[in-house]
Amino acid sequence: MPVILGLLLVVVAVMIFFSLAMNLVHLLLMLFIAGLVGALADAVVPGRLPYGWLGAILAGLVGSWLGTLLLGQMGPSLFGIPLLPAFVGAVVLAFGAAVVGKMLARPRPV
Repeated sequence: MPVILGLLLVVVAVMIFFSLAMNLVHLLLMLFIAGLVGALADAVVPGRLPYGWLGAILAGLVGSWLGTLLLGQMGPSLFGIPLLPAFVGAVVLAFGAAVVGKMLARPRPV
């Protein structure tokens, strides 16, 4: 009887470990895809996104949310990121960041 309980405990522990590991891998892949979408949007829009690759990941994640609001769930989705709406939303976000950056960089009359 103790052997069966021990084996059951090992099986449950292995299942919990693999569940947590797969969730972590999914999160990392989702951030990678969001970074790619943000970097592509940064390449399309003149100017640069602030904060480098962190800004690209943030633009991809927020762009995904914004694009899904504008276009809905359309096109292929990869690791929870709908690619077409995420790209459109990230372009809108990058364009807004470029406009705000130009407005803040302009010298103000005294």
